[in-house]
Amino acid sequence: MTHSPRRYNRRSIRLKGYDYSRPGFYFITICVQNKKWLFGEILPVETPNDAEMKLNNAGIMIARWYFELENKFSEIRCHEMVIMPDHFHCIVEIVASGGIVGSRDEHIGSSLPTTIPTTIPTVVQWFKTMTTNEYIRGVKTLGWPPFNEKLWQRNYWERIIRDDLEFFHISAYIRNNPRKWYLNRSGWGRPTCLPQPEKSACLPQPEKSACLP
Repeated sequence: MTHSPRRYNRRSIRLKGYDYSRPGFYFITICVQNKKWLFGEILPVETPNDAEMKLNNAGIMIARWYFELENKFSEIRCHEMVIMPDHFHCIVEIVASGGIVGSRDEHIGSSLPTTIPTTIPTVVQWFKTMTTNEYIRGVKTLGWPPFNEKLWQRNYWERIIRDDLEFFHISAYIRNNPRKWYLNRSGWGRPTCLPQPEKSACLPQPEKSACLP
């Protein structure tokens, strides 16, 4: 059998050479495998313009584990977030690089504790693991809809927020996501799990996400 690099070598969508333990704000999107609607539904309150996400028990579980990040990682702060039927948006801040304390430094043979910087990939992986484990328990004991092999897609999408204006625009996008989703599903166009910011000289345009085909 011949080896196909295109087939077997998965390309990382992380920014090459960037230190993801650096203090700052990060906009993160994680999508459900196969885009299954597992976390609730979006319904209008009075009009389509005030549609809201109605979380089911699985969606409530996702929200709880998001805010648990601050307890697991002392340098993480949780900001704006929204849980959608098949994906999750949030803004995570790294306020310091204190990290997790390890047992010892094997390279120099020291018995002193060593500090392992917390990175965005580490945070996302922990979140995926915790939510997946609890969702599996929900399937077994509470009748939650099953998923096929994985709860979340293997990869995720992140954007480094570089200034206050970008933070403002992305926060507004997250808050308005349920309304835009509902309008799209009502015939206004194809919904997406990624923001579509207005083109601006002060806003770098995002790369294509792993969430989309």
